[in-house]
Amino acid sequence: MDRATVQRVAKVARLRLSEEELERYAQDLEEILNSFDVLDQAPSRDSFSFNPVPIDDVTREDEVGCDIDPEKLIGPMDTYDGYVRGPKLS
Repeated sequence: MDRATVQRVAKVARLRLSEEELERYAQDLEEILNSFDVLDQAPSRDSFSFNPVPIDDVTREDEVGCDIDPEKLIGPMDTYDGYVRGPKLS
């Protein structure tokens, strides 16, 4: 960053800087701005995905099945017209 830009920024910020401070801040700000050049080299968001390992949807088809016979389960229960009876609520 050049000395004139630092001097303008200091004027807007109402700072009184000596010649030595102007030179030092110009060098420091130049180093800071150069360190941001690393971000320009970083890949854009279009070049990578969120997950580093691609994830494929692996699902199976649903299959209707019955492991236990419903009549066998309902047999020992107290039922009324096919509905299971429970205790009365008071």
